[in-house]
Amino acid sequence: MAVPKRKTSPSRKGMRQQRQKQVVAASFAENPDTGTLALRHHASREPDGSLWYRGRKLKEGKVKPAATEEAVEA
Repeated sequence: MAVPKRKTSPSRKGMRQQRQKQVVAASFAENPDTGTLALRHHASREPDGSLWYRGRKLKEGKVKPAATEEAVEA
């Protein structure tokens, strides 16, 4: 089994972790239609359930009809 010869210093550990954080933070892009953050090269789902990718709607959302006051009273 491979074992490190020396202990990793806090400085080296911090530099490694910082590079990983920068890569993860750079992978998000702002959706131009809604302004929300989304992963690059991935479709984003809106609150109504519709799927969007690069400014195009891929799939319509399933919106439940709002309950009317008459239906609630009956």
